[in-house]
Amino acid sequence: MARTVPSRNTLRPPRPGRRVAIGAAAFALLATAALPVRGAVADDSKGGEKVLTVAVSQSVDSLSPFLAQRVISTSVHRLMYEYLTDYDAGDGHAIPGLATAWNTSPDKLTWTYTIRKDAKWSDGRQVTADDAAWTFNKTMTDKGAATANGSFVANFKKVTAPGPTTLVVELKRPQATMTALDVPIVPRHVWEKVGDFTRFNNDRRFPVVGDGPFVLTDYKVDQYIKLRPNKTFWRGAPRFDELVFKYYKDNDAAVAALRKGEVSFVSNLTPAQASSLKSASHIKVNDAPGRRFFALAANPGAQAKDGTRFGDGNPALLDPRVRRALFASVDRAMLVDKVFQGRAVEGEGYIPPRFADYFWKPAAAQRIAYDPVEAAALLDAAGYRTGADGRRTGKDGRPLGLRLLCHAIDPNDKAVSKYLQEWWAKLGIGLTVDCVDNVTDPWMSGEYDLALDGYSVSPDPDYVLSIHTCAARPATPKATGQTDDFVCDRPFDELYAKQLAEYDTAKRADLVKRMESRLYDTGYINVMAYPNAVEAYRTDQIESITTMPEAAGNIYGQDGYWSWWSAVPASGSAAKPGGGSPAQVVLGIVAGAVVLAGAVSFVVLRRRVGADDRE
Repeated sequence: MARTVPSRNTLRPPRPGRRVAIGAAAFALLATAALPVRGAVADDSKGGEKVLTVAVSQSVDSLSPFLAQRVISTSVHRLMYEYLTDYDAGDGHAIPGLATAWNTSPDKLTWTYTIRKDAKWSDGRQVTADDAAWTFNKTMTDKGAATANGSFVANFKKVTAPGPTTLVVELKRPQATMTALDVPIVPRHVWEKVGDFTRFNNDRRFPVVGDGPFVLTDYKVDQYIKLRPNKTFWRGAPRFDELVFKYYKDNDAAVAALRKGEVSFVSNLTPAQASSLKSASHIKVNDAPGRRFFALAANPGAQAKDGTRFGDGNPALLDPRVRRALFASVDRAMLVDKVFQGRAVEGEGYIPPRFADYFWKPAAAQRIAYDPVEAAALLDAAGYRTGADGRRTGKDGRPLGLRLLCHAIDPNDKAVSKYLQEWWAKLGIGLTVDCVDNVTDPWMSGEYDLALDGYSVSPDPDYVLSIHTCAARPATPKATGQTDDFVCDRPFDELYAKQLAEYDTAKRADLVKRMESRLYDTGYINVMAYPNAVEAYRTDQIESITTMPEAAGNIYGQDGYWSWWSAVPASGSAAKPGGGSPAQVVLGIVAGAVVLAGAVSFVVLRRRVGADDRE
């Protein structure tokens, strides 16, 4: 049943969010960069303003919401631009964002959204339905503009704005994700001047015009991203005077900066780092069930949608027996115990257990358990026999050797790689580990055999499923696609189309689980673990902050802006008060809204570049 969100003036006094580590993907530090940024302590160079500094370790791929696919970039866009709908901080159900209400025609082919009247762009102009219509139409008609979010509008037939507060979307077929369109709405009067969307990165003129809780004011590659509160944001302005994401290439350096009070928050902590910080003064460690999975992806043979093959993936991985053998030779329980030291759950299905509606586990007869004996038998059957030197060779006499692509700054990648080398060496398989700073280029070029993979999952499964469809592959070898690892499986695609059109929550959940089962059986993705979100922040700089979900969740990389928008400076702050807490303003769906039954689903926050680089 539709509900109404109260205006800011009718809200109860703001209450603190749950006190947990400020989530931030540990930005890598440029050792030589002495930035004029301190933690939440007053910055004298700015007249005593309170600056909230978040350490991150990921480079920005683009500040254009039409191109960005990394966690850091898409997280910043959630702060800069509103989406039609948001996700409730408490349980992830759809709530009003730029749209205050929505309804659908009986045949589910026409959706009408009411655009709020109290939203303004940071340059003072009114936000209208025309901005939203232009954003969607540009994504539908310009291949460059469709780079990041094309899958969301692939089923759109027509988008119009009959009036300043009315947006109408006509669909080709029913689409169950119409309250989970994770597409940033941009100001038409700014973006219609852009020529080539593949080249415009939105990082040349500041401040950048937006309508979210923060305004992007400055950016230096691999140094920092700076944002200031949007004083006209309809939910109320954030309390800190400035939010800075500071880049650290080494997470140990970021942790050291946290101890010194130079940054307010660090995420992606190793077990050792988390343990050491628990006894540190004025530091709070947040250890909560995560929304990511940690997986091993096999190159199925990179191929474009036009049929052109490219890359240099090992053809041995085209044999499902070889992929299954590799799957069976990974001791996932040991990785949880030794690498994550218990701060993770053993991997099974594609969607983490935090999202109970869509979490899938293989049946006993289907489950691929750790069994080196079975793995050896599968390799024998595939024609890879062990020679006198202990190495396996194919029928052509060539040794079976594989390459593993991983992230250079991720300690989990390095630790897991060593175990894989050890396990596979016993089977006679050589493994070359290639941990690099830039995983994107070789991955998108198909120049790898195996890769350590990962995604953040959020409230609707469509996106994370879509990246394994045939349509997600690039149009040509040189084009950019939304694919994860070039998988093209027709039975999977058929299930994908069915779940997208299914509005019944239980039926859709069943289809999603069948898709997970199919991914599991094909062996292209081996989900090894679901790591916890392990973060830490300084309590003398941050009094409170909202996790998502509020009961036990993460701070960095949320499906929304709740953490940074809700953050309250510690006592004595000079920061000005902002609006109410997400739990208060996020209370419900505006009257007249048609809420999809069981809207709590789980969308992947997307994006590539290694286990910590995707949204």
